[in-house]
Amino acid sequence: MRISGFQIHKKLATRNSQLATQVKMILPIYAYGQPVLKKVGEPIDKDYPNLNELIKNMWQTMYNAEGVGLAAPQIGLPIRLFLVDTVQSMEEGKEDEGIKRVFINAQKVEETGKHWDYEEGCLSLPGVFDEVTRSESLTVEYRDPYGDQHTLNADGLLSICIQHENDHLDGIVFIEHLSNLKFNLYRKKLIKSKKLSKQE
Repeated sequence: MRISGFQIHKKLATRNSQLATQVKMILPIYAYGQPVLKKVGEPIDKDYPNLNELIKNMWQTMYNAEGVGLAAPQIGLPIRLFLVDTVQSMEEGKEDEGIKRVFINAQKVEETGKHWDYEEGCLSLPGVFDEVTRSESLTVEYRDPYGDQHTLNADGLLSICIQHENDHLDGIVFIEHLSNLKFNLYRKKLIKSKKLSKQE
């Protein structure tokens, strides 16, 4: 995920660049329009082939792209796995209010609180940002890479980030939450952009 509010502050960009270069990024990020982004992800368990290596590479890919979240469908795998690091988005001195975590087979239990608008973006839609209305608070159940079950109550920025990434596991990209007018506008721009890139 990449949004103006979720987007990494410039003072943290150097840190993330260093993290990304520790291991060469080997995972391409699939752009909007790729069929895998419309698939519903399949559940996995701790014995999924090369799971630890996959997670490690996803972290590197995410940091290299200056994102704070990344879902497996975005790197071409239709499985129920995503990760988030909101620590980097916290103000200085409040880093402990963020989390860095891997979510496997996440399921939303309950959405509560007010609905609020937050400007989002996506690593699969570079350069596209718009406000999306989401629930302020969220309870989610998920498994960690060891197979242990957890329940997390998330608020504010973390809640939005989890909702955004979890959408990817259900074949939903954030612009699909917008009005039909805005969605079609972005869709036309993206189609035009792809046609121009093919001509170049």
